[in-house]
Amino acid sequence: MVRISQSCIRIALFALIIQASAAAATKPHTVTFGKWTTVQFLPDAGTGAPGDKPLTLKVRPLLVDARIKEFTLGPAHDVTDRLFVVRRAYRVNDSLPQESASPPHWQWQRGGWLLVDRAIGHISPINLPEFDAFYSAASWYRDYAAYCGISDDGKKIYAIVAQISRRKPVLKKPLTAEGSEKEMIEMKDAVADSACPTPAWQRAPARVTFEPAGAPKQTFAIHGHTVDLMTEEVDDEEAAK
Repeated sequence: MVRISQSCIRIALFALIIQASAAAATKPHTVTFGKWTTVQFLPDAGTGAPGDKPLTLKVRPLLVDARIKEFTLGPAHDVTDRLFVVRRAYRVNDSLPQESASPPHWQWQRGGWLLVDRAIGHISPINLPEFDAFYSAASWYRDYAAYCGISDDGKKIYAIVAQISRRKPVLKKPLTAEGSEKEMIEMKDAVADSACPTPAWQRAPARVTFEPAGAPKQTFAIHGHTVDLMTEEVDDEEAAK
């Protein structure tokens, strides 16, 4: 009769645990989107004037292994064959303290951007400097996001190009003069995503154009982590090629 020592049993159990952990780690995940739903939201709800009409917003759930992880809006952008970015939508509790006995009054809001890894089902927020959930409209090319950012004091508009792998923006250039309130007032009186039209990307060389209202058009060539301002003559020559 063969006797098995306790140490052998422990080793065998440990090996089984390692194998099970490895199998769980390599288990593929399924990342999908659900159906679109139309909802209403009040832009800048915290400071909006009474009686402001809500705007319509189309959202859809982001699911990992058939479970809802986030709600999103707008199209997704593939960064690689594994990674993509998509903008987040969420609900905030708009109930007042004296309404605590009532069911929560949920209010839809637009959020920032998310980075999603299809292989492991991981979702993480992207830090886009000076990105404003109401006034900024991001345009993606590769792993770059171009948009008009708003300063913390709300008095300046920036042309910004941010890269996912970098904390500091590749480009941050003021589009309004110091102390210039006219453009900001016009912007805040307009509709959502109105800091400037969505920046336009071109390739070979990679370049992006900002054309805010009340300010001259500016085109920047992107070279990895560096940026060059292109003059109208150079821009026209490149476009003619």
